[in-house]
Amino acid sequence: MKEEEKKEERNKVKQRELMYKLIISQLFYDGHQTFAQELAAVVEQEASAVAPSDRLMNVLNIGLQHEHEMERPLNRLEYTLGPGLDLEYETEPQTSAPEPAMYETAYVTSHKDKCRAAAFSLDGNLVATGSVDASIKILDVDRMLAKSDPDAVELHPDAVVGHPVIRTLYDHLDEITCLEFHPREQVLISGSRDTNVKMFDFSKTSAKKAFKTLTDAEQVTSMSIHPSGDFLAVATEGVVVRFYDINSGQCYVCPYPREHHTGPLTAVRYSADARVCTSASKDGDIKVWDGVSGRCVQTFPKCHDGAEVCSVLFSRNGKYILSSGLDSVVKLWELSTGRCLIAYTGAGSVGRQEHSAHAMFNHTEDFVMFPDEATTSLCAWDARNAQRKNLLSLGHNGPVRHMVHSPCSPAFITCSDDYRARFWYRRNVH
Repeated sequence: MKEEEKKEERNKVKQRELMYKLIISQLFYDGHQTFAQELAAVVEQEASAVAPSDRLMNVLNIGLQHEHEMERPLNRLEYTLGPGLDLEYETEPQTSAPEPAMYETAYVTSHKDKCRAAAFSLDGNLVATGSVDASIKILDVDRMLAKSDPDAVELHPDAVVGHPVIRTLYDHLDEITCLEFHPREQVLISGSRDTNVKMFDFSKTSAKKAFKTLTDAEQVTSMSIHPSGDFLAVATEGVVVRFYDINSGQCYVCPYPREHHTGPLTAVRYSADARVCTSASKDGDIKVWDGVSGRCVQTFPKCHDGAEVCSVLFSRNGKYILSSGLDSVVKLWELSTGRCLIAYTGAGSVGRQEHSAHAMFNHTEDFVMFPDEATTSLCAWDARNAQRKNLLSLGHNGPVRHMVHSPCSPAFITCSDDYRARFWYRRNVH
């Protein structure tokens, strides 16, 4: 009996610690940083390890709804977390994902000029890279891993490991600026400074040319494919986001000039459910567009203190936008409130950077990753509380201009002005 009493007492202590952590994280979430830090000091919690969260408010609302049932004991609140980042409910998320600093180079491919574009297929089995030399390569991930791990080949002596580059495509006349894999078909879509968007059927080994071309009036800078595969959002050097029907080739734009950006577009991304789309611009703003009407429904003005916004990316649940700017800061924005919840700082050792660079999540959204221009190394932070992680030297001899992480495994690719793309992977993850 005494042992049970001790166990119950220990549980009460743990619950009290959790209660204080919830209060501190709610104070941070509501913008009361000073109160949060003061309370953390009083209850001996480490404030820097607590992420802003709205979980306390959610628990309170649920509790109030069930207050009439209080005559029977309440069990600990059970909830199911969706995949990825969700600060509304999290206070003590667990992760088994490897830190980005633990990744290693598994393969290097070279172009004849600067490499500035890359994409993963939805299943993570293929990678495409694009270059200023107007060429595109498609690489097989399993082959890259086999080439870099002789032990794996020794286990299967009869296996013949083919060359990782399975396709090389030439049909553009200028720099490849963006790449997207079709979500359902063996089609790669490319955007270029030659103002064209092209679609390649890479199921055919002999196909070097595109089977369809969408021609724009401006240089294409970014694009994002609708999850259905039927529509394509395109950003250009102009100020108007284009929405293309891939099948008919028709282009739709918001008809209200006051809703558009005022500077050249730098990035565009659909949310996972395509209910909204976000865009970034050299004008320093981020805009959110309705996925059906194409109207601007939200504007985040001067997100990086007026500096050019280089990249935008939705979290998997569509609640947050991750942005990077020429101020070398990465920020996490909450759509429901329009607020910057977290700033990930320390990447720009020299402050404002010269070249644009992209921020990204790892595949579990536990980490935020961004290249440091001055040191050519990878900065990483805990996505929830912005704690800096160990640096990873990226081994490039020029600025890293683009990065993209695999959607489903510990792998990412870096593209650099040194003409190379490096494929990074973390082996033996348990």
